[in-house]
Amino acid sequence: MPVLARFYGIIIRMYFQQSEHNPPHFHAIYGEHMAAICIQDGKVLEGELPRKALEMVLEWNDLHRDELMKIWETQEFIALSPLE
Repeated sequence: MPVLARFYGIIIRMYFQQSEHNPPHFHAIYGEHMAAICIQDGKVLEGELPRKALEMVLEWNDLHRDELMKIWETQEFIALSPLE
């Protein structure tokens, strides 16, 4: 699972497999916590993150939504800038 970005101890990954299901989403890992986040609306589809980590992930998602959708649709990996 390629790493799309790393920031503040958070790792953002996306699966590139035919078995990966809709809605379009990515996985955010922070320590022992992991959550699948819907790209389109920022909903947590599965798992959980601490509140502050989730806030940063959602801010990052807002900044990169178009790029994330392109990655999901094309399955072409590109590294995205971290949250600063």
